[in-house]
Amino acid sequence: MLSRVADSIYWMSRNIERAENVARFVDVNLNLTLDLPGTSVHQWRPLVDITGDTEVFLKRYGEPTQRNVIQFLTFDTENANSILSCLRAARENARSVREIISSEMWQQVNESYLFVADAVGKTRYSRDPQELFAQVKMASQLFAGVTDATMTHNEGWHFCRLARKLERADKTSRILDVKYFLLLPDVHDIGTAVDDVQWAAVLRSASAFEMYRKRHGRIAPNRIVEFLLLDKEFPRAVHNCLNSARESEHAISGTPMGMFRNPAEQLLGALCSELAYAQVDAIIAAGLHEYLDQLQKGMNTVGFHIQHTFFGAPAPQATPATGFAGGFNA
Repeated sequence: MLSRVADSIYWMSRNIERAENVARFVDVNLNLTLDLPGTSVHQWRPLVDITGDTEVFLKRYGEPTQRNVIQFLTFDTENANSILSCLRAARENARSVREIISSEMWQQVNESYLFVADAVGKTRYSRDPQELFAQVKMASQLFAGVTDATMTHNEGWHFCRLARKLERADKTSRILDVKYFLLLPDVHDIGTAVDDVQWAAVLRSASAFEMYRKRHGRIAPNRIVEFLLLDKEFPRAVHNCLNSARESEHAISGTPMGMFRNPAEQLLGALCSELAYAQVDAIIAAGLHEYLDQLQKGMNTVGFHIQHTFFGAPAPQATPATGFAGGFNA
């Protein structure tokens, strides 16, 4: 497969997954405003922090109000991480590889973009943006289902899966990080009903509420962290996503599992091994934010090396350590 084609397929899938995840945490935050009235800036700023665009947002919009944040994350064409920008980029990537993907995949990407583009400025979605977010989430899930059902499971399909799983792992870790480090307004709320409502919102952000309750029952922060970070079976858990990404990367390169032939395979294997043996109590005791920060840097570096190995992009300037405990330099 040409590197140009692989690059387009990879970013098509990654942008669609990114749009879905943005819709997820904005939608849940809207629900949270109903459960916890009276919160404003403190509740909406973390959503901008998740995407890493805080500086750009503050420069252009100033105060992070509900209206400003929703506009920035949903319709702002100058924000590369907005839902509209992600779907537009995915559509252009899909257009360039129409001879590789199925017609059903192209139709789904095209319809998703046109739906969101048509929603810009409409009063209907200003009054009830949750309907829009529900449609974006469903469109992304339909695209994943159509891809699995209509695309030959060859290199192209594995690039789709690799991109989707890396993006999903990154966003799940960021949702956890924001709740633990930023979202709780007062230390006195820890262990109260307010805390339970917010942790339940974190689970809903990952469509994990029902599956978590079946596994663990009551809301417990350490069990939620364990479920979303270390669980090997839940499809939006970081560990599950990285294991799937690793399988696809090895399928693309032909490298046997347990071995590596490029830095991306080496680093992804190190991340999966770390998560396989990690203990949630030890992670929290040492600092969940610090752990997630290093994990995110590690995933970013994997992404950089995938770009270099498969698409011919420049390699990262710093070569990270192979052991997770030693840190990853993005």
